[in-house]
Amino acid sequence: MIARNLIRILRECTLPYCHKHNLVRKDTANVERRYGIRVTLPTSDTFTRILGDDWEHIHWYATETDRDVAFDKMATRHGYYRETDTPTQVLEKVSR
Repeated sequence: MIARNLIRILRECTLPYCHKHNLVRKDTANVERRYGIRVTLPTSDTFTRILGDDWEHIHWYATETDRDVAFDKMATRHGYYRETDTPTQVLEKVSR
């Protein structure tokens, strides 16, 4: 009986997430994402020795505005870099 009640309670609970980027919004989960940002590395980047010459990652967004806001944010040098670090990622806006 206790186990059955515990299972019922656990099913009804929503688990808190500590990082907002881990959340999937149910209202936009199935929305088509046509606007993207392709992230690649220059051929001269030594990190390609680990990831490979053809590594890329594409972030997809539902609207062009969402993509453009994210692009500007990704292109900005954030505070976690050391002053001597220079990011070499190549960002490219794409659509499908």
